Amino acid sequence: QVQLTESGGGSVQAGGSLELSCLASGILRVPSRMAWFRQAPGKEREPVAIIYRNGPSTDYADSVKGRFTISRDVAKNTLNLHMANLKPEDTAVYYCAVRSDPGGGTWSNVRSYYYWGQGTQVTVSS
Repeated sequence: QVQLTESGGGSVQAGGSLELSCLASGILRVPSRMAWFRQAPGKEREPVAIIYRNGPSTDYADSVKGRFTISRDVAKNTLNLHMANLKPEDTAVYYCAVRSDPGGGTWSNVRSYYYWGQGTQVTVSS
């Protein structure tokens, strides 16, 4: 059974940094996709960043390019997100997501991911 557990969230002032981590249990190989999504109050869940099995290649939402960096540690079964120069609009609950098999279409589609964590809160004050 796959379980994802996020950690590292907290409250920071604008311009600060945070490091998020997602511990993945029950995954026997590097997943096809490992991604971060976020959801602010009253808004839909939106994609943040993804790292693929091969390459590894990555992609980012336009709103976080140049500020966030996604990475993985295969040995530790963790997915990480380094967030720098945080802005108030980054305030949200951040979720990690996994798709084990290849395919699935657009990476930003939440329905293409099989497993989700419970989220970790990130609050950025101005």
